[in-house]
Amino acid sequence: MLTSEAVKDFAKAAGADLCGIGNVERFEGAPEQMDPRYIFPDARSAVVIGRRIPRGVYRGIEEGTHWSNYTFYGYNRLNTLFMPKAQYETACFIEDHGFEAVPVYPGVPESQPTGQPLRPGQPGPEVYPQVRIAAVAAGLGEMGWSKVFLSKQFGPRQRLCMILTDAELEPDPLVEPQSICNLCMSCVDECLGHCIPHIRENKFVEIQIEDKTYRWADVDMGKCCLTHHGMNKEASPFLAKDFPGMRLNVREQHMSEEEAYKLTHTVGSATWRKTPEFPTGHALDYAYTMLHGVGYYAVCGASGCIRACMMNLEKAGRIEAAYHNPFRKRPMWTLSYEGEPGVTKT
Repeated sequence: MLTSEAVKDFAKAAGADLCGIGNVERFEGAPEQMDPRYIFPDARSAVVIGRRIPRGVYRGIEEGTHWSNYTFYGYNRLNTLFMPKAQYETACFIEDHGFEAVPVYPGVPESQPTGQPLRPGQPGPEVYPQVRIAAVAAGLGEMGWSKVFLSKQFGPRQRLCMILTDAELEPDPLVEPQSICNLCMSCVDECLGHCIPHIRENKFVEIQIEDKTYRWADVDMGKCCLTHHGMNKEASPFLAKDFPGMRLNVREQHMSEEEAYKLTHTVGSATWRKTPEFPTGHALDYAYTMLHGVGYYAVCGASGCIRACMMNLEKAGRIEAAYHNPFRKRPMWTLSYEGEPGVTKT
């Protein structure tokens, strides 16, 4: 007999740091394009696996000296290389017991689906479940105010993936809302993208899973994307270096997420003639190198949604992860929207 305990034990032996299980009824009310039941109509359970982001991944950005670890071990390679091993092996373990298992790719869609439905009464391709909400439904944690998923073990430091199966497994209990996030607003105060509204602005997203209501900030994803992908001089010394004359104040932008992706990835992959002023021929040296070497680049260092959040949760003792030394021992470096170090424009 395949049990929830057996699945979780196997997943952790395969490299997972977290594993939780939710019954598919917990997805009732999800938007059609995010409802995993449209991927596998016979699914009875969702197995959500998490792998931790080591705290030290953020050390180089904290010191202002090393960025690539953030892309490799905090985002792209964690999602596309390290995570799928445990996910794939766990899916095979489930299928070895005679149940079908659908491993859902642990990436995030960068555009909205446009396909027409191929059958009446169902959404068109592509259906992309929101894996953070799936992790809530699997009892692994809750959504923090910043829209980043929080676990009791690691706070905001994990990436997630999901397996759908027709095995009817015992679900884990849901985590109580605000049992991890304490609504301290440190994510708001330290976000270099200025994209997370304060709780007093009353801008939030809310979902209901069984008898519990989960709420988080309605994040401005245009500002978030501009900052994450290096078009914010307050967060990116690379933009300040390659476009010293640019005065792009992200706080004043009203871009959609799609607009921001279009701008950041176009500029990031662009080339230009080599000149004495810009000898490499790349519009943005760092972005071009990462996009062509890794296929992805991340710059902001999650200053508010992860770093500030984890520091607060560690200090408050609201998560299990504990370290001998505090993460930050001196003031954080700053850049203005003009790219000037040591200056903060308000």
